[in-house]
Amino acid sequence: MIISLLVLQSFVIGGSGRVIKLWGEESIAGDDVAEEGTRWAVLVAGSSGFGNYRHQADVCHAYQLLRKGGVKEENIVVFMYDDIAMSPFNPRPGIIINHPQGPDVYAGVPKDYTGENVTTQNLYAVILGDKTRLKGGSGKVINSKPNDRIFIYYSDHGGPGVLGMPNTPNLYAMDFIEVLQKKHASGGYKEMVIYVEACESGSLFEGIMPKDINVYVTTASNAQELSFGTYCPGMDPSPPSDFPTCLGDLFSVAWMEDSESHNLKRETLQQQYQAVKTRTSNSNNYELGSHVMEYGDTNLKDERLYLYQGFDPETVNFPSHNPNLQAPVMQQVMNQRDAELLFMWHMYNRSEHESNKKTEMLKQIKETVKHRMHLDYSMELIGTFLYGRQGPRVLERARQPGMPLVDDWTCLKSMVRVFETQCGSLTQYGMKHMRAFANLCNDRISEAAMEEACRAACGAYNVGEMHPSNTGYSA
Repeated sequence: MIISLLVLQSFVIGGSGRVIKLWGEESIAGDDVAEEGTRWAVLVAGSSGFGNYRHQADVCHAYQLLRKGGVKEENIVVFMYDDIAMSPFNPRPGIIINHPQGPDVYAGVPKDYTGENVTTQNLYAVILGDKTRLKGGSGKVINSKPNDRIFIYYSDHGGPGVLGMPNTPNLYAMDFIEVLQKKHASGGYKEMVIYVEACESGSLFEGIMPKDINVYVTTASNAQELSFGTYCPGMDPSPPSDFPTCLGDLFSVAWMEDSESHNLKRETLQQQYQAVKTRTSNSNNYELGSHVMEYGDTNLKDERLYLYQGFDPETVNFPSHNPNLQAPVMQQVMNQRDAELLFMWHMYNRSEHESNKKTEMLKQIKETVKHRMHLDYSMELIGTFLYGRQGPRVLERARQPGMPLVDDWTCLKSMVRVFETQCGSLTQYGMKHMRAFANLCNDRISEAAMEEACRAACGAYNVGEMHPSNTGYSA
């Protein structure tokens, strides 16, 4: 297998290594907006494994940014598996970085929900402020009031209508929207802003995100495209030579480095959206960039960022919007779904003189590729069984922009369950096939017909055999 990286000019906004003071009572004449209530935040890294280093690095960086902006630790809830800082693959034990020259972003990050406690059930309970529904973890929830503002940031793999979690089940779009609606109905906030980093992340909100619940959403990609990792080995700038994995994600570092280089009492949500949209497009090269999207209540875009992310007095003389930083530039990237393979190949090459490790890593690469091929081929066969020769193309078709992914979300879950029972785990890679399951539901294909097709396509496959979903590499 050959993994090629296009050598492009790299671009970084701001200095992520800058030390920032906590926000105090200082104010800037003419920059303050009438402010009541408390800032809250939920930060979620939905993956595990060192090959997914960048997701936890993104979340740790976001935590440091919010704390430097004065958001109180007790008002920030962090979800991350917490298996990379002390991973045997980490060349700097106990340290996580999100930029090649960046500082440690792991120190001080609270371990609210880690390991087996990183679940959708706990996430929903935290957002709703319902401690009775928690299972494990710190017990910290968003106990917000009607005048409070909430910021949610989620970084992970995704697929049409779904975001990954290191523990099943994954997060389904309609379930998440229903949680937001319940939070709104309870009077649990004044306004909410959500940033989502994942492939096809726009599909979580396309056609189903209400515009009347005071929530503004920005996603790394539209409903049909990949998002991208960056600061990967071999890129420019490259991680330190001893790092075999990507340090961040393009959309994520774009919004955080933008926040660190502007006066957030002057910069608006709209200005950040435009800046991040430009950078994440990678000079409008959408084979190496993505369309940043917005959903929900866009009337909130004129609000200042500090209302959600806090404010650092040291940025008082920073611009609120610098046109020079918005010029089209190129940044080297790796699509999210191949970033783990890049990590494994680097580990394989580094095991030159350790035959046991080299053999084990090669086995892992083969298992990963084998399972990916199995998933792709199985979906082709299922499409053929159900629709004939045009089946694979039928399963890939997309709905018109503005329409929801699927009409029946319960059906979508059922189709995934049937597939995984017969054909094995989708894994993070296989989430790309969620649109196919949605199309089956939209076409009123019965669960019985799907089960028969899956049995025919995967009858010889041992669903209990070793594959990436139950190995330590989390590919």
